[in-house]
Amino acid sequence: MAITEIQLFSVPVTDQDRSRDFYRDVLGFQVLGDQQVTPEMRWVQLAPPRGSTAITLVTWFPTMKPGDLKGIVLETDDLDGDVERLSRDGVVFETPIEEQAWGRFATFNDPDGNGIVLQHTTNRVLI
Repeated sequence: MAITEIQLFSVPVTDQDRSRDFYRDVLGFQVLGDQQVTPEMRWVQLAPPRGSTAITLVTWFPTMKPGDLKGIVLETDDLDGDVERLSRDGVVFETPIEEQAWGRFATFNDPDGNGIVLQHTTNRVLI
């Protein structure tokens, strides 16, 4: 098998501008592309500044409903600081920071309800 990485994945959203602004302005992602491909399809691609996997904000897949995607995991070097900053920016965390054997995490949703896990891994344990 020659697969080496996950290049990107699609996040279903209702409003690409609102979602782009959230991922860029609140989460700090970089816009890698934003262009109208066809009258029905606009390609909006973003990625964390140091990440190798990107996301594309999609509205054109009828089987992908906004808010149905759960478990987008974002790694951070400063969980406490990021939770504090995001809370000040209006992000509502569904859980307080939780401790596990592998590290710590807290969860929240993007504007459409897609579930995001913000985590700091301290021990890479395979289950």
